[in-house]
Amino acid sequence: MFEGLRSRLRKIQGTFEESVREASSAGVEQITPSSPQLEAGKSPTLLSKVKVLITDREFVISEKDVEEPLFELEMVLLENDVALPVAEEILRRVKADLTGKRRKIGEPVEQIVISALHDALLSVLGEGFDLLAYIRGHERPVRILFTGVNGTGKTTTVAKVAHYLKKNGFSVVMGAGDTFRAGALEQIDVHAERLGVKVIQHQAGADPSAVLFDAVQYAQAHRVDAVLADTAGRFHNRSNLMNQLEKIRRVMNPDLVVYVDEAVAGNDAVVRANEFERTVGADAVILTKADMDQRGGAAISIAHTIGKPVMFLGIGQGYDDIVPFDPVKVVDELLSEDS
Repeated sequence: MFEGLRSRLRKIQGTFEESVREASSAGVEQITPSSPQLEAGKSPTLLSKVKVLITDREFVISEKDVEEPLFELEMVLLENDVALPVAEEILRRVKADLTGKRRKIGEPVEQIVISALHDALLSVLGEGFDLLAYIRGHERPVRILFTGVNGTGKTTTVAKVAHYLKKNGFSVVMGAGDTFRAGALEQIDVHAERLGVKVIQHQAGADPSAVLFDAVQYAQAHRVDAVLADTAGRFHNRSNLMNQLEKIRRVMNPDLVVYVDEAVAGNDAVVRANEFERTVGADAVILTKADMDQRGGAAISIAHTIGKPVMFLGIGQGYDDIVPFDPVKVVDELLSEDS
């Protein structure tokens, strides 16, 4: 996952390390066999003192020292679909972390660089969203409304989340709010049968608000833990569809609105998520097809751009192929040396 970005970051890390290493060695007194300290007959104690003096000396990384690797890092981020404001924030944090501080000569260069990159990436990824903890601490049924554009795997994602919640001991009902797309009712029926989950649906063309209202009523009557509401895919610039979504929100009164898009969409996913957040509102994001995404720009950019966390990553076609988004794990993998 994000292998292309990962390999490029490893190269950039090496460039940063070389720049920091040069900064740390600049001005350090070089001791050669001809140096007075090493002449025959000099006291070993004196030599030890000289070593301590050099080891305890400090160095400062200047902005000029990291100017070139910062430029290279910016190019890598932008080429991997990281949104420009997010790339600029990462650069700002790396620069602030590396420069202007007194550091001990001998401090591991690799650790200095990895720490700066790690903290900068983590700062823009946010904290993720623990759905299990949210449900445990919330009045039930928890009503979750799934939104997004056409063709991003939203209905399959609803089924995956249903399976995930069932595995973790929660009861679930799905609401078939996509009443217009051809085959949508049949698709969610198949998922529900395979998973052993109740689905509430009306006939094709029915008002989706009414369907999802009934799903909530069913959950309340049967003490179900979570309502997962599917909706028809829509674009933010289609006012009639967006108005319909606003009606669904008023009727269903969701606890969480989850925006679903494809990780492989890159910056397009970021732009769409931002528009959905601005016009409808979103509480979290799920990115599908993350296993096919070499660049990782959407996963890095979305949380920072819209100020809302990523909840899950879809990593395959099976019901188990959905993983909670763990920012620390993602950053660790991006900076890992393992192949």
